Amino acid sequence: MKNDNNERRNSEELKDAVPGDDPNVVNGEESTGLDFIRARIVRDGKTGKYDGRVHTRFPPEPNGYLHIGHAKSICLNFGIADEYNGLCNLRMDDTDPSKESMEYVEAIKRDVRWLGFDWGDRMYYASDYFDQLYEWAVKLIKKGKAYVDQLSEEEIREYRGTVTEPGRPSPYRDRSIEENLDLFERMKNGEFADGELVLRAKADLASPNMKMRDPLMYRIRHMSHYRTGDKWCIYPMYDFTHGQSDSIEKITHSICTLEFENNRELYDWFLDEIEIYHPQQIEFARLNLSHTVMSKRRLLELVEEGCVDGWDDPRMPTISGLRRRGYSPEAIRAFCDRIGVAKRESMVDIALLEHCLREDLNRRAMRVMAVLRPLKVVIENYPEDEVEMLDAVNNPESESAGSRKLPFSRVIYIEQEDFREYPPKKFFRLAPGREVRLKHGYFIKCEKAIRDEKSGEIIELRCTYDPKTKSGEAPAGRKVKGTLHWVSADHAVSAEVRLYDHLFTTPDPMSESGEEDHKKYLNPRSLEVLEGCMVEPSLSDARPGEYFQFLRQGYFCVDSRDSKPGALVFNRTVGLRDTWAKIEKAQQSKKG
Repeated sequence: MKNDNNERRNSEELKDAVPGDDPNVVNGEESTGLDFIRARIVRDGKTGKYDGRVHTRFPPEPNGYLHIGHAKSICLNFGIADEYNGLCNLRMDDTDPSKESMEYVEAIKRDVRWLGFDWGDRMYYASDYFDQLYEWAVKLIKKGKAYVDQLSEEEIREYRGTVTEPGRPSPYRDRSIEENLDLFERMKNGEFADGELVLRAKADLASPNMKMRDPLMYRIRHMSHYRTGDKWCIYPMYDFTHGQSDSIEKITHSICTLEFENNRELYDWFLDEIEIYHPQQIEFARLNLSHTVMSKRRLLELVEEGCVDGWDDPRMPTISGLRRRGYSPEAIRAFCDRIGVAKRESMVDIALLEHCLREDLNRRAMRVMAVLRPLKVVIENYPEDEVEMLDAVNNPESESAGSRKLPFSRVIYIEQEDFREYPPKKFFRLAPGREVRLKHGYFIKCEKAIRDEKSGEIIELRCTYDPKTKSGEAPAGRKVKGTLHWVSADHAVSAEVRLYDHLFTTPDPMSESGEEDHKKYLNPRSLEVLEGCMVEPSLSDARPGEYFQFLRQGYFCVDSRDSKPGALVFNRTVGLRDTWAKIEKAQQSKKG
């Protein structure tokens, strides 16, 4: 007897579906101001479906590290549970022993927690259900709904037909129930080699949905599983695992990405035929982000081929890579909220992600000074042994951030690019005979540039300062156009700085390459390493997890892997220029 969860097929539930559209999308969606998934959940609550419960799950495969696309799904599933007083499980869909490991499991748990979500005591594994799945497979065989096939992989593909031609029955499709039960048990007992036999569902070979044409349920793999060891040599396929795992956990709304839309019919078919509790699968468009790839398989290639320095390389779109680069969980959650939930695939400009990051870091990052390409400046009329402590605001966006003291002395460093011997038009920084303001300090004037005798390069500037301009305040009637950041040479801390850029040169490397070789679009300038940088002394005890804005440079963080006390390494998280803000401004101007 089928339970009441088959009500999804009731005319009562479908009566308000949009004609000709997906039944997951309901009328009134726009008027509620909710996306189609939340509109569905609200409606289910009003009709009493699932007794008003909301129970979601985030079910990654532990075969790689999570990326920003998974963050969207994490925020959606855990966020919906929070919004509707429900629950969200974390489940590892671990049915492929050839690719899965505890390393990936631990990384997934760490990333979900870092994003700010907690599954409580609801940590599950599909491998926990292997015994139950096997029993259900036996049940389908006894019902005449599953059979053991011995066609090769190529033959199965050929017999399945095409989008214009129905499939043909396998010669083994009509084996007796007794023979199928015997062969399936012998498969489990290890009597056959990998690929020799498979268990298939006896579904619908004429279905226009290719997923319904007798899909595989089990395959033989003589391989140890990272959790179950050598107990099993047959492993269930994703489509025979996912829905039943949802059923066991009493999930109400099984939220998947759009590529599983065709799988929904099979999801429903298995649950109906086994006659068990029936969740509702709902699909949404996955996140596609420009200038990167959003496939664990493709990302694994980059790692294994040495194109990047591991899964947590700050150029990677993985959550661990973004964390190491200096992204905040708040910025990622704000990004996921802003892009929303849709039914159609689209490409999101990475500039929007960076915009959300700048908005967040602008509020929390301490303002500091760092000189990445130092040029020595000697202030000749400043006393040799004197050191002043100047006041510097930590964050003008936050009064509670307070202030700090900056040492100022006779010898300082400025950026090489802040000086031009022959300045072009509209260059308002330092040049011979020109005066500029030092941030938090004084006005200085360049008197002389000193060159290296061998290379001829300018290696030092001789300047003078005006003691009446302390804190950068100009006397009446006196103006300067340039303000420079600096550090005191005697007090500065040496550091390595890594400047990161987009991983790929083109917005859509997979499309541009036709999926043949997206690696040819890897950005050769995605990482520039600068050694001998000078940072202000307040950064000497900087630690991973702290956020900084290097004035005029961008947002930076301490590298969590390579930085050590006395050997600081800073990663540039994002520059200061906000291209997305300009895009939005242009769009608003057009609308106006």
